Amino acid sequence: MVPPAGGTRVDVDGHELTLTNLDKVLYPAAGTTKGEVIGYYQAIAPALLAHLAGRPLTLKRYPNGVDASYFYEKRCPSHRPGWLATVAVPSERSKADVPYCVIENRAGLVWVANLASLELHPSLSMADRIEQPTTVVFDLDPGAPATIVECARVGLELREVFDQLGLECFAKTSGSKGMQLYLPLNSEVTYERTKPFALAVAQLLERRRPELVVSSMKKELRTGKVLIDWSQNDEHKTTICVYSLRARPRPTVSTPLTWDEVEHVASTGEAASVEFVAGEVVARVREMGDLFAPVATLEQELPDLLL
Repeated sequence: MVPPAGGTRVDVDGHELTLTNLDKVLYPAAGTTKGEVIGYYQAIAPALLAHLAGRPLTLKRYPNGVDASYFYEKRCPSHRPGWLATVAVPSERSKADVPYCVIENRAGLVWVANLASLELHPSLSMADRIEQPTTVVFDLDPGAPATIVECARVGLELREVFDQLGLECFAKTSGSKGMQLYLPLNSEVTYERTKPFALAVAQLLERRRPELVVSSMKKELRTGKVLIDWSQNDEHKTTICVYSLRARPRPTVSTPLTWDEVEHVASTGEAASVEFVAGEVVARVREMGDLFAPVATLEQELPDLLL
C-alpha cells in the first residue's frame, strides 16, 4: 500500500522509515509520483529481492524527476538506517574501499526508493565473493535505426549458440532501448574467465552476422546494428537489475521475457509488445511468477574452450 501523501513515519516489516514528498511527480509525462514509485517497489519486492539481495548496489538518483539531472551514488549515504547493510568494495578510481549499500529486505528497498533512486544497478557478484560473478551478461544495445526487434533476433542467435554448448540463458528487456541475456553460472568462476568468454561469443556472432552484429564499442560502427556489449562482465561495472524501473518518459521496467515473446517480436517487428510499465510488470509476476528465478539458482559450468 502506498503511504499517504505529504510524508509520514511508516513501519515496513518492523523497520520504521520516514517517507517524504510522496506526491512529487517523478515521471512528468506519465504523472507518476514518488509515492507510486515506492508502491511499485513494495509490490515487486518478493521477486526483485531474489536478484538484488546480497549484492553491492549503485544508486541512480533522480531527485527532481526523469526530466532533470541525475547522479550515480556508489557510496551508501551516511544517513542510512542503522539496520541497512553495507559492504566495503575496493575502488579503482579512489584506491580505497567504498561502502556500498546492500539491500536485503523490503524496508531497504523502500528506503532506496524514497531517495528517488529510480534505477537499481547491482554488481554481477555477491558482496562476499566480489571476484566471482554469478552470471555472464550480454547487453544488446541497438544503434538507430535498429530497435529491440533487432536485439530479439540477436538474442535468438545467442540462445542457439548456448543450446549447442548445453547451456541455458534467459532474456529480459533493458527497460530502455535494448535487451539483455543472462547466462547463469552460480559457480566459483571469476571475471578473468567470464569477460574473455563474453568477448569470444560477441565476436563469433559478429563473424556470423556482420550485417546485424558489432562487438566494438566504436559508435561509428553501430548504425543500424546491435552492439553485443561484453564489457559489462567486469568487477567494477554494474547492470540494470531485473524489475528495476528506468528513467524514461513512462515508468518502464527491465522485464523478464519468455522465449516465445522474444520470437514474437523478432518475427513480427512489434517492439511495443515487449515494453512494460510498472503496473503491468506487477500483474505479470502475479500471473507468471518470476521468469528470472533460475538466474539466481541455476548452476552451469563455463566451457573451458573459448569459441
